[in-house]
Amino acid sequence: MFRYCTVLFFMLMGALGLSQETEKDSVQDYYVRFEGDSILHSSIALDEVYLFGRLEFADRKEKLRYYILRRKTLKVYPYAKLAAERLEEMNDSLAKIKKRRHRKKYTKTVQKYVEGEFSSELKKLTRTEGQILIKLIYRQTGKTAFNLVKELRNGWRAFWYNTTAKAFKISIKEEFHPERIHEDYLIEDILQRAFASNKLQRQKSVLDYDYAQLSNKWKKDTDKKN
Repeated sequence: MFRYCTVLFFMLMGALGLSQETEKDSVQDYYVRFEGDSILHSSIALDEVYLFGRLEFADRKEKLRYYILRRKTLKVYPYAKLAAERLEEMNDSLAKIKKRRHRKKYTKTVQKYVEGEFSSELKKLTRTEGQILIKLIYRQTGKTAFNLVKELRNGWRAFWYNTTAKAFKISIKEEFHPERIHEDYLIEDILQRAFASNKLQRQKSVLDYDYAQLSNKWKKDTDKKN
């Protein structure tokens, strides 16, 4: 009996050891080295991928409105992206300039450059295109066009710009809120679809919101109305 138990004991221990060895061998660490990088990585960081639902419209009028908005949004987005890039470049340079008069001189130089870069093209925009651009500038910088002008120029100049814009029914104090304004959500939807299809070059918004959550919210609101 003792001999039988001893044999059984070693058989169990052997089986347990084999199980442990098999479990150990079944888990292998794989490392990846990217081209030009000497560091091994155990994982690969991937960009967010959105699964877009099929576009649905209540009627032909709503469909037409969306496609007109898409055409205008795709047209003006590159200007908002460029404005954000220029602002970031200017702020980085200003951080290195200590003397106030040198900072002022540099700011004026940038102003003239940006105005020359933008003015001729922006004059060709329609009123609605201009208003979408104002919203997208806020999306990319977190600041209204009014505040940007105020920072780069002065309060009076910003007031004058706003008054002039009002004559054409454009507010340069307009912000971008896709979480509570449906048209802003449609603009965000248009951008995300354009980024995914490589029609536009992605530039992350400085605003804090999640596109997937926005889509769920507006879908629920639409379902409630229907």
